[in-house]
Amino acid sequence: MTPLLRSVKTLMPAAILAAALAAVSVAQAATVIRLGWTTADSEVDPYAIAAHYFQEELEAAAPGQFEIKFFPNNQLGNDTDMLQGMQFGTLDAGVITGTQLGTLDKSFQLLDLPFLFKDRAQAHEVLDGEVGQELFARLEKQGLIGLGFAEAGFRHVINNKRPVQAPDDLQGVKLRVQPSDLFIASFRALGANPVPMAWSDAYMAVQQGTVDGLEIPLAVIYANKYADVVKYLSLTNHTYNALPLLMSKQAFSRLSSEQQEAVRSAARKAIERQRAEVAKNEQALIEKIKAKGMAVTGIADTGAFRDEVRPVYEEYRPRIGEDLVDRAMELVTE
Repeated sequence: MTPLLRSVKTLMPAAILAAALAAVSVAQAATVIRLGWTTADSEVDPYAIAAHYFQEELEAAAPGQFEIKFFPNNQLGNDTDMLQGMQFGTLDAGVITGTQLGTLDKSFQLLDLPFLFKDRAQAHEVLDGEVGQELFARLEKQGLIGLGFAEAGFRHVINNKRPVQAPDDLQGVKLRVQPSDLFIASFRALGANPVPMAWSDAYMAVQQGTVDGLEIPLAVIYANKYADVVKYLSLTNHTYNALPLLMSKQAFSRLSSEQQEAVRSAARKAIERQRAEVAKNEQALIEKIKAKGMAVTGIADTGAFRDEVRPVYEEYRPRIGEDLVDRAMELVTE
């Protein structure tokens, strides 16, 4: 045997071993999930809490199999941009403001009907049951997988003109609202001057006086430093702010059945934890917001606000779907 052949024979086992190890390394490489949201990566921000808990629960469910990369604070664009990214398969997952899903399917406007839910428990019953599942089923046709509804709590009015305790207090107040025809109709019915605007533009608009204020959850007020530029917080509880945790259908379909179940299980556990954390944080957040100098008041009579927005229900009932509205109303009036 020539020296060359002896050398090749000696090297072959090492080469085969290296190739095998490389193959194992590739097989064991973590699946990257790029996850975006629009707000700050803060320990009290509900979007961020949902994202981090999902990461923790997914690692517990499938150790080493996934790597979640975070893109907060509009790094990948606004909610619309991220929804399109998930539909096209260029973004894997997102914690999205529920209102934005109404642009894909009008049935999601159910969640934005003003003063629909008395409390969190009612919202959870609707979202975790058949109504929520039907909403997510409609999303799948749009290339999105709904993993569950996290929350930002209820939305409240903040502004620089006056405290809002009755519908008349909203007369003429220029409020940034989410780009939603239902939100616009609701605040017009209450006498305000609603201005649809992307979230990324909202802070500067209120800081510069382009708008008097906006409607927003407590945790988002604090995490995004709105207490520095707005005087009054009114605890209107006008809309429950659902935060769907979504995944691109293309990305989800690339996972094995075991990985898909791990993702769904992790989402359920993360959302349960996230909801509890957001609820626990709220009273402390009110005190922190007060400490920043914002005046905090409640509303005198929720019924007076409901009376003003009643025509909005009649207008949007056929758009959302009468059966869906009926089933939700049955649950919240039981």
